[in-house]
Amino acid sequence: MPELPEVEVVRRGLARWVRGRTITSVDVLDPRSIRRHALGTEDFIGNLENSTVLDVVRRGKFLWMPLRTEESRSAAGTAGDVSAEAMPGVALMAHLGMSGQLLMQDPGVPDEKHLKVRLRLSSSDGMPEQLRFVDQRIFGGLFVTSLVPTPDGGPGGQGETPLPEIAEEASHIARDPLDPHFSFDDFYRKIKARKTGLKRALLDQGVISGIGNIYADEALWRAKLHYAKPTDTLKRSDAVRLVDAAKEVMSDALAAGGTSFDSLYVNVNGASGYFARSLDAYGRAGEPCRRCAAIGLPGVIKREQFMNRSSYTCPICQPKPRNGRW
Repeated sequence: MPELPEVEVVRRGLARWVRGRTITSVDVLDPRSIRRHALGTEDFIGNLENSTVLDVVRRGKFLWMPLRTEESRSAAGTAGDVSAEAMPGVALMAHLGMSGQLLMQDPGVPDEKHLKVRLRLSSSDGMPEQLRFVDQRIFGGLFVTSLVPTPDGGPGGQGETPLPEIAEEASHIARDPLDPHFSFDDFYRKIKARKTGLKRALLDQGVISGIGNIYADEALWRAKLHYAKPTDTLKRSDAVRLVDAAKEVMSDALAAGGTSFDSLYVNVNGASGYFARSLDAYGRAGEPCRRCAAIGLPGVIKREQFMNRSSYTCPICQPKPRNGRW
């Protein structure tokens, strides 16, 4: 499943191509891909057609496009209030799931084998005119949702235009380490209160969002912390090191275009990420630990079962705590 850097790569690509453009028509080729839109296909299409995409916003792995609809335009005009015009109230939410792709294409490009939804956009300076949602495994989908005020009054997430609104389905999750409004004090308070293993807390989107299995292992390796370390024993200095490591590893992945283990993950132009070549822990079981090797220690990356997944650590520079928790 795409993690935060992959979703941010998609967000940036979409923002470049769709901001300010109007959705002129919508084709739903497979209703299963809009099953989260409870009111059905006609309502989904009716909400989108003639709406203008104002921005593309991400919090953690959640991605949405605030819309200026005919209804919201009328409401703003009736109110005669500039602030009302600036608050869209609704958004198109995209859940990529295991294999979802949002691709910008020209009309002449043949339909992809697993094309599920097509949005035609108003013409704009030779830009591609179609936004296509492609999904082989059909775990992802699109739906229209309400935007609600953010709990802390800050922007809903990473976007080009900071608005204090967030997609309702994402309102329960914490900010991610790359969010300028991320609060270390809030994170440290939550993680100390969890009384669980460190990696389990990192995967809890209510504590910190956007960190999945791959980047949790990478951040823990960089911070020299074991995934089973009890969170209630975590020193503030260790937590600072861990957050810094998470920021670094995800920034590095973002610069490289994301981590691609699967040809199904591509950005809006169809290009795969390649940060997988630079991973230090994840997927390297049986290989020398690069940090230990650099100083002559015999560390070897070890794979262990964790929450029906895997964790990768170095037993030498990430020693397992005696009172570890999973």
